Amino acid sequence: MPDFEPGVAGEQDPVPYGGPLGPTPAEPIRVLVVDDHALFRRGLEIVLAQEEDIQVIGEAGDGAEAVEKAADLLPDIVLMDVRMPRRGGIEAARRITGRPGPAPRIIMLTTFDLDEHVYDALAAGASGFLLKDMAAERLFEAVRVVASGEALLAPTVTRRLIGEFVRMRPQAAAAGAALSALTPRETDTLRLVAEGLSNAEIAERLVVSAETVKTHVSRVLTKLGARDRAQVIVLAYEHGLVIPGRRPDAV
Repeated sequence: MPDFEPGVAGEQDPVPYGGPLGPTPAEPIRVLVVDDHALFRRGLEIVLAQEEDIQVIGEAGDGAEAVEKAADLLPDIVLMDVRMPRRGGIEAARRITGRPGPAPRIIMLTTFDLDEHVYDALAAGASGFLLKDMAAERLFEAVRVVASGEALLAPTVTRRLIGEFVRMRPQAAAAGAALSALTPRETDTLRLVAEGLSNAEIAERLVVSAETVKTHVSRVLTKLGARDRAQVIVLAYEHGLVIPGRRPDAV
């Protein structure tokens, strides 16, 4: 799987930790580890314990337990396997992110980079995904990237992975009310985000400044009620704003 780039993958530049559930600079990032294999959970806990700014506050062996632990422990990040007994990771993610009020950000763990459940996980509210055979440094970076408010999706992964899964799904006949509220320039920006372009690339394509692109992306997120770039990408594909597998030469 291609490496993700924090400065490209997120909807904006990294922001200081903080917020309703986010850690402050003096507090570590609180992580809940969810996997049905106890040895794998223990391995993640040992690896994450190497970093002073990351703390594993709990673990769960299935999705049902994950929903309960997330409500009780209020983690900042949930590292969760996609496939588990009782309640799988996708349904657990949907329940965790669907609760009223601030919710932890979820990173799904998959065995294969073309796992057929990845798209469903993103649609359920996950902020990204990692392969289970990732290097420790990649895991640390992923936790920090998502905790800072970014989505864990590189442009190449966006085009190849999400485009592949959405290709197999019926597209909406027309954009919903939320999408119709976007200005033409905001719609152009959304299309390019869904194409997997970075803010710098979008600025070059639209012949505007990077700051202007940040403003457009922020407004798109607000109008669509999306928490990060991953969710707006899903919406763009679902409503046919982007044709999977095709990258237009111009907006």
